[in-house]
Amino acid sequence: MTVLRLAVTVRGVVQGVGFRPFVYCAATERGLAGWVRNLRDGVCLEVQGPEPAVQDFLAALRQAPPAARVERVEAEVVAPVEGAGFSILESTGAEAVSAPVAATIPADQALCAACREEVATPGARRYGYPFTNCTRCGPRYTIIESLPYDRERTSMKGFAMCAACAAEYHDPRDRRFHAQPIACPACGPVLRLVAGDGSERRRGRDAIQGAQEALAAGQVVALMGVGGFQLLVDATSDAAVARLRRRKRREAKPFGVMFPSIEALRAVCAVTDEEAAALGAPEAPMVLVRRLPAEVARRRVAEAVAPGNPRLGALLPYSPLHVLLLEAVGGPVVCTSGNLSEEPMCTGEAEARERLGTVADVFLVHDRPIVRPVDDSVARVGPEGIELLRRARGFAPLALRLAGQGASPLPCVLALGGQLKNTVALVMDGGAGEASEVVVSQHLGDLSSVEGALLCERSARDLVRFFAARPAGVACDLHPDYAATRLAERLAAEWEVPLVRVQHHHAHVAAVMAEVEAEVGLAGPVLGLAWDGAGLGSDGTIWGGEALLVEDGGAEFRRVAHLRPFSLPGGERAMREPRRAALGLLHEILGGAAAASRVVEAAGEADALGPDEARLLVALIERGLQAPRTTSMGRLFDGVAALAGLRGVARFEGEAAMELEFAAEGAGEEEEGYPLPLVPSGSEGPLAEPAMADWEPLVRAVLRDRDAGVPRAAIALRFHRALVDLAEALAVRVGVRDVVLAGGCFQNLRLLREVRARLVQRGFAVHAPRRYPPNDGSLSLGQALVAVTVLKNPTCSGRSERNLGSLIPSPTSKEVRDVSRHTG
Repeated sequence: MTVLRLAVTVRGVVQGVGFRPFVYCAATERGLAGWVRNLRDGVCLEVQGPEPAVQDFLAALRQAPPAARVERVEAEVVAPVEGAGFSILESTGAEAVSAPVAATIPADQALCAACREEVATPGARRYGYPFTNCTRCGPRYTIIESLPYDRERTSMKGFAMCAACAAEYHDPRDRRFHAQPIACPACGPVLRLVAGDGSERRRGRDAIQGAQEALAAGQVVALMGVGGFQLLVDATSDAAVARLRRRKRREAKPFGVMFPSIEALRAVCAVTDEEAAALGAPEAPMVLVRRLPAEVARRRVAEAVAPGNPRLGALLPYSPLHVLLLEAVGGPVVCTSGNLSEEPMCTGEAEARERLGTVADVFLVHDRPIVRPVDDSVARVGPEGIELLRRARGFAPLALRLAGQGASPLPCVLALGGQLKNTVALVMDGGAGEASEVVVSQHLGDLSSVEGALLCERSARDLVRFFAARPAGVACDLHPDYAATRLAERLAAEWEVPLVRVQHHHAHVAAVMAEVEAEVGLAGPVLGLAWDGAGLGSDGTIWGGEALLVEDGGAEFRRVAHLRPFSLPGGERAMREPRRAALGLLHEILGGAAAASRVVEAAGEADALGPDEARLLVALIERGLQAPRTTSMGRLFDGVAALAGLRGVARFEGEAAMELEFAAEGAGEEEEGYPLPLVPSGSEGPLAEPAMADWEPLVRAVLRDRDAGVPRAAIALRFHRALVDLAEALAVRVGVRDVVLAGGCFQNLRLLREVRARLVQRGFAVHAPRRYPPNDGSLSLGQALVAVTVLKNPTCSGRSERNLGSLIPSPTSKEVRDVSRHTG
C-alpha cells in the first residue's frame, strides 16, 4: 500500500477555535502519523499514512469547528519519515516575516451550551465559576497580545494551570484540549466587589450576591466584562435609570437592556425568530427589537430606558459572569458602556475607579487583564436579514476578502476612518495569487475627547503590530480637523509613505462595494446614494445628500446630484439644534424676517427659538459668519422635524430624525410623498450634472400642512415618501443597474425598506450594508478600498480629474496637491 506524507498549511480563522485539537482527532481517527502546530499566520501540519486515508483527512479539513473559517489549504508531497502517532507541537513565532500575516484570530464568542450547563450544575468543578470557557466559547481578541495564539501570548499567562485544568488541556478527548483561556476556581481569575476607594467588600460568588443586592437597592454597578466596563442598574426602576442618566451625563439616548433569558425578553418585546436566533448566536450582539404595548407586556421596563422609542436594544447574557449575575437579579438590567458620554469605555480597575468614581456605587471586578477594549455589537433585522449598526464584540477582527484585484496583490494600507463612530482598517497582502484581506477594528467611538483620540492611535498601532504589517500607504478623510486625519498625517510622515485622502461620501459608497464585491462581485459603475449628516465635500462645503456615480472598482466618482444647499447658522451647534436647520431652510425661501418669525413658532414651546436669538442667527446667515452651506440629508431631516413640531433641540445625535421616523408609524400607508423635484444646479443643459433635488416645494408643503392642522404622523410619512420618490428619480435618471444605499440616514429602517422595495420593483439591483454599519463605522473600510486602488494604479496619482482618492506624497515632501478632485 502506498504511504503518502503531506506538508499542509491552513490559512484563515484557525487559531483559538479548537482547530489543532480538531486536526489531532481527525488524524488519529484515521490512524495517521504526524504533527500540527500554530504559525504566526495560520496552522501548519504534516500527516502520513495510507494514501486513501491521507486524502480523506485532507477533505475533512474543510469540515472545521463552527467558529473556524478555512480560507485556503495548501498541500505538497514530502518524503515519508519514521515514526508513529500524531502530536501537537509548540507554536513557532520566530520565523522571518516578509509580508503581513493573514487574519487568523476569531472574535470573542458567547458562552456555549456545554459550559453554561457546567456552570449551572451543583457539584461540577466549575459550578458558579464566572470565567468558565472552552475551545468553543470565551474571550479571544480581548485577551490575545500577539500571534501565534498560545497562552503565553495572552493575558492569561499569569495564571498557572492547576493539575485538573492541565489534564483537560492536554486531553485530546476533552473540549478544553488546548483551550488557551482555560481556568477554574482553583487557578483562574478571581471576582471581587470593591468600593470606589478600592476596598474589597465581597469575593468570589459572594461578590455576585453583593452586586445583586446593590442593584436591588437602586445603585449603579460598574461591571468589568469581557471587553471593558459596563454600567448596570435595575431596568424596571425609574429612579435607578434616572440616577444613571444624571451621573453618566446621558440625558435621553437609549440604553441597552440585558434580559436573563429569551423568555424574559418576550415578556417585554415582540421577538421574531430571526431576532431570537441572532441574540442566541455565538456573536450575541445587542439586537433592536420592537417593544410590546404597555397594556400587553407581561413585565415593565422603565420608560426612561428608551424614551419615546418603540424599540429596545436587547441582549442576552453572553459570558458566565453575566449569566450568574442575571440569574441572581432575576430581571432585566440596563447594560451600557462603562464611560462618560463621548469617552471610550474603561478597561482596567484603577482607570474605572478614577473615571467612573462619580457614576458607580460599587465595582464588580476581576484580575484577568483586558488587552483591548471591545464594546457590544448592535444589530437589527433589515430587509435582507441581520444588519450591523455597530461592529465590535463577536465580529471584530474577522477579515473581509477583497476580490477582483487580478493577479497582482494589493498594497498594505492603514485607513483611519472618521471623527464619529470611528474604526480603523488594515489591508493585508494575501500573497501571490491570493486575494488580499482587510481587517476593520472594533468600534472605537467618538474622537472628540483626548481619550478617544489616544484610543484611535493605540488601536491603529496595535493593528499594525499585531498583524506584523508594513503599510505602503495611509488613508484618511478629507476633513483636516478630524483627530483621525491628523493621526494619518503623522503616521504617513513617520513611515515615509504616501497619504491618500478620501472624500467622506465616496468612502461610504466604497465600503458597501467592498462588502458586496467580496460576496457577489461589484466593481461598478454603481449609483451611490450617500445620505448622512455631514462630510467635507471636495468643493470645501458640507455634503450629505449625495448621488455619486462610482466606477473603476471604487477608485473614481462623479457627483451626479445633491440636495439644494442651505445654511446652518452656528455650524456644528446646528447638529444638536434642529431648529437652526429649520431656520436655514426657511431663510433660503422666505427671507430673513419671515424665517425668524416662522421658526420661533415652529418647534413647539419648549424647543422654540426666542425672537432675539432668531434675529441673531439670521444675521449670521446674511453675513456669512459661522453659517456654512450644506447639502446634508441629515440636517434636512432635522429641519423638517423642527418644522413639524417634533423636536427643536436634540439631546443626542440623530434624535430628531429618529422621532420623525417613529412618528410616521402612526400614519395611514396611503399617504403620498411631498414634491422633491430634480432641477438644474446652474450648469448648461436641462439637467446637466450635478442635478439638484430642490426641497423648497417640500418645505412649503410641510408649512401648509402644519398650518392646516395635519397630524404630525402624516407629515412625517409624506416626508419619507418624498425621499423614496427622489431615490427612484435618481436611479432612473442615472440608469445604471446597481444602486448602493449608504450613510447614516439609512439607519432609518422605514427609509431603507421603502427605497429598496421601490428600486427593486423598478428592476434595479440594490445593495445596502449588512456586515458593516451604514454609518461612519464603515468609513475606514471604504477609505481602504479607494486607497489600495489608487496606490496600485499609477494613473490614479491625483492628476486625473475623475480620481477622488488623490494620492499625495508623504507629508515630509514639499509637494502637496489638491486632495479631492472629481468630475462635476
